[in-house]
Amino acid sequence: MCRIFAEQTPERYAYETRSLRIGGHCTSLRLETAFWTILEEIARQEGLSVAKFATKLHDEVLERHGEVRNFASLLRCSCLIYLSASQRAPVLMAAE
Repeated sequence: MCRIFAEQTPERYAYETRSLRIGGHCTSLRLETAFWTILEEIARQEGLSVAKFATKLHDEVLERHGEVRNFASLLRCSCLIYLSASQRAPVLMAAE
């Protein structure tokens, strides 16, 4: 089973840093390329850019919980929820 995970290309799990404007402030987020790809898909389905989707998510969490802890982890978990909801979880693990 580990072979499935080990055979994925290193580019898939390489970090990619992107600068976004969230809440009027510029910030940098560092996520694995695979997560950026999923976020792009989610944003596209919502008719938003990744930056606007991230801002919307940030604002909704801030409104609901009063603070946003570890936004990068929130984005990763959001991707997992999205994959699980669309029953596409194997895509996250599949070798490309």
